[in-house]
Amino acid sequence: MSTGVTHAVVLLSGGLDSSTALAWAVRKMGWQCHTVAFDYGQRHRIELDASAAVAHSFGVTDHRVISVDLRAIGHSALTSATPVPKDEAGHAGIPSTYVPARNLIFLSLAAGLAEAVCATRLVIGANVVDYSGYPDCRQEFLDAFVRTALLGTKAGSEGGDLQIAAPLIQLGKAEIIELGLDLGLDYGLTRSCYDPLPGGSPCGHCDSCYYRRQGFEQLGRQDPLAYPDN
Repeated sequence: MSTGVTHAVVLLSGGLDSSTALAWAVRKMGWQCHTVAFDYGQRHRIELDASAAVAHSFGVTDHRVISVDLRAIGHSALTSATPVPKDEAGHAGIPSTYVPARNLIFLSLAAGLAEAVCATRLVIGANVVDYSGYPDCRQEFLDAFVRTALLGTKAGSEGGDLQIAAPLIQLGKAEIIELGLDLGLDYGLTRSCYDPLPGGSPCGHCDSCYYRRQGFEQLGRQDPLAYPDN
């Protein structure tokens, strides 16, 4: 690894938030980024192609896909036959699209990759403003994870540094999109829908579609993705 260069592992789903987080890490922070996506049995696997396209657009040469089949756990509309809720954004409670311990698992794997490539930063697009109530998107969870990772890795036990950067955690969706546009992110490469149509187009009615569309509308900008009711 080059001295003086900060290496980061970016959790890159291919969605709007994680792609903006990558843009921030590359364009604003100037970090050398390694990106990782997860093939976890999700119904919206189209996001895996999006993650590769976004990584390529930012010149990332180390993009990996790690397979971990969370269908074996189930209990989520994203990894089982349970229907994805539609037109219910903003309802109280944790929605059925919550995947048990997903970020805990993903961050653990990303921390392992960080140790392998000598990265000192993990970057995640977690957000607590316009989100669906997921408990693993909160700052207190991220802080606790770092403490655990430092205790449970060789790098940490030898005094190595590991920090989590969550640059979007307090931003609204419109603010996130504005940041990405300022950093040159092509949102046409990203995919957000939890339940895409057979051709890959967003459904326009799941929580993820709702927050994405709302963000673009608040900015007075056109989402480059086509929705069935456009």
